Amino acid sequence: MKLSKKSQLCTLSPMRKFTPYAMAAEAAGKKIYKLNIGQPDIETPPEFFEAVRGFSQKVLAYANSQGTEQMLQTVVDYYKRIGVEYDKKDILITTGGSEALQILFLSILDEGSEVIIPEPFYSNYNTFIRAAGGVIRPMPTIAEEDYNYAKPKALEALINENTRAIAIINPHNPTGNVLTEAELRSIADVAKKHDLYLICDEVYREFVYDADRSPCAGSLRDMDDNVVVIDSVSKRFSACGARIGMLISRNKALMAEALKFCQGRLCTTTLEQVGASALYSVGPEYFDKVREEYRRRRDICYRKLTAIPGVVCAKPMGAFYVMAKLPIDDADEFMKFMLTEFEDHGETVMCAPAAGFYATPGRGRNEIRIAYVLKEKDLERALDLLAMGIEAYNKRK
Repeated sequence: MKLSKKSQLCTLSPMRKFTPYAMAAEAAGKKIYKLNIGQPDIETPPEFFEAVRGFSQKVLAYANSQGTEQMLQTVVDYYKRIGVEYDKKDILITTGGSEALQILFLSILDEGSEVIIPEPFYSNYNTFIRAAGGVIRPMPTIAEEDYNYAKPKALEALINENTRAIAIINPHNPTGNVLTEAELRSIADVAKKHDLYLICDEVYREFVYDADRSPCAGSLRDMDDNVVVIDSVSKRFSACGARIGMLISRNKALMAEALKFCQGRLCTTTLEQVGASALYSVGPEYFDKVREEYRRRRDICYRKLTAIPGVVCAKPMGAFYVMAKLPIDDADEFMKFMLTEFEDHGETVMCAPAAGFYATPGRGRNEIRIAYVLKEKDLERALDLLAMGIEAYNKRK
């Protein structure tokens, strides 16, 4: 029996593919500090649970395919507070930001269509673009330049007759790069000049540490037909399990096509929309507190990493990830070693090997992505274990 060629072009998630090794290690009694996945340990605001407990309808019915009226209005109000005007018809509520990306690429790509993405990038773009028949055209960035990709000439050099979109993540996963308003504008001008979609994944918008809030691409009103914003409650409110995201654009033709896929999957879960809508009632003090917590963790992570001989990394300006080039030969083999052979007092650490965050073959082979989502004491210990593991791995080699 045959399998899809598209599925065979996709790969396992670098954040999750070592889970079987981790489960075996934990079953053997080993403690693992998990820095592989962006699952915050920050408590979800209680407003979510209170709203769900207060749900009192006698039938848990399908929601509207576009999203509940309450959830749509909540998103409109949120964007208005940050100075961006959207109408409810510009928004589709999705099952997390992941489904928003999946629906978007199904709506805009044909076989062989190309999407320009600065690399490294969120690894699941590989899956969503390839599954839609598209091709990633990577724009390489490096730690020594703080992973800067606001380079109009370099972007233009990648454009050809097959190019459909430029996709950016701002603040960036996995590097922590944050665009200034001028940098965003320079990229937008390229998309506008060549009549391309500008896809802006802004799920980490609230987490910027060394600059003003990153600009929302939705504020570029001369780009109404070009700009598509991807958003989510997962990281903003530490509500990853709620699986509520948004596909947002003023491009009426695009949204009409995307709605077909939303209707095909019927709807996003009703109860989670009830809870997610309530999350947006939290005040700015919530984000101030969470942002400061992540800033401290970022500083610990950067300090400890740069103290390890041979490690190369850039200081993240946003999100809660850091990419690190390690003095090892193969990050996949290193992670297997950390989970199957290495321990210190019964403890080890788990990170995400970085090759899956690239489209260029061979890049990321000796890099990892760290999600600094643990409490400060645990993060200190995890990075000490990483340093010890590097030394032990290289001695073994």
